[in-house]
Amino acid sequence: VSDLMDNYAIYFGHVLSNSFYPVLHRAIGVGSAFEGWSPREQDVVYRVLIPMTPPRGHSFHLELDGAEQRQVRNFRVRVQLECTCTREQQGDNMLCFLHHPEEELRSNQDPSLLDTLCTGSYLDVQKTARWFYQLVRAIWPALPQSHNWHLTLLPSRRSCQFKVTKGTESFRIEMLFGVRRDDSHVFVSSQPREACTESTTWPESYAVAETEFFKHVAREAPPDSLHLRCLQFFARLPLGLGFSTYAMKTIVMHLLNAIPVSPWRRRHFLDRLEDIIDSLCLCLLAKRLNHFVVGNTRLPGHIKLPTDVQTAQTYNLFHHLAQQSDAQSVALSEYQAL
Repeated sequence: VSDLMDNYAIYFGHVLSNSFYPVLHRAIGVGSAFEGWSPREQDVVYRVLIPMTPPRGHSFHLELDGAEQRQVRNFRVRVQLECTCTREQQGDNMLCFLHHPEEELRSNQDPSLLDTLCTGSYLDVQKTARWFYQLVRAIWPALPQSHNWHLTLLPSRRSCQFKVTKGTESFRIEMLFGVRRDDSHVFVSSQPREACTESTTWPESYAVAETEFFKHVAREAPPDSLHLRCLQFFARLPLGLGFSTYAMKTIVMHLLNAIPVSPWRRRHFLDRLEDIIDSLCLCLLAKRLNHFVVGNTRLPGHIKLPTDVQTAQTYNLFHHLAQQSDAQSVALSEYQAL
């Protein structure tokens, strides 16, 4: 999957080098498949995040959607035209979108990003996804993998999903896309959090920061560490409605950040499973499970967060237990069954 993404990145660079579409950078593997604990090995989805930066003559400005009082934060990506007259004077053949007549621009230059992938002044997720599908389909025949593998595009409105197959072997890949916040491991991405997410809404994503944390643990862990097996053990269980796989992942990340990596060896397997289940119980009783990234000042130093994310008040993944009167009793019942 990584080789395929690297090949796509090379051709993205060739095809888009002189265009006014977003500049696409090397894919970053995120989620359980790249963190090493996929719940179902026979049905793995390899998710990658494609960082985007603005093309020449454009700039991106992230605007926090303050209208929604939710625990998770949504952004919009405002696209703004920038003056390129000085570049033209230096021999660049690009016309300035701001200062050349519209008729001359229409006749001699491709349309700006505002006219292709935006709704109003804002980058549109669904238009960007359709553009990604066209790119993936058009570039595929040029890739070395196309000689032995078959490409099947899968429907999606906010990402580009496809499957590559060779005989009985297949890989399902989801290409998300996003804009990096400052010089950090936090992005605004195309992955939705609700069933109906507006096409100009880009939720804040901590997936890259979480993957970086698992890489950090892997570097520190002994060869026989079973921390991923512990997480996989709970991820494969039929969890109840009160706690999701992501909640179990969050609990394990908190424990990995609090307990030295050495006691996660094979001989400590049952002890660590008990730690995880005991932590779940305490969180259910307290009706609180803190998000692992937001507001966490104890992350490894190389994981970079925007200042407002690092200093923010963390949000509660179990807020529904506090809001719904019978939710806690249902969750505790499911915990007993677990």
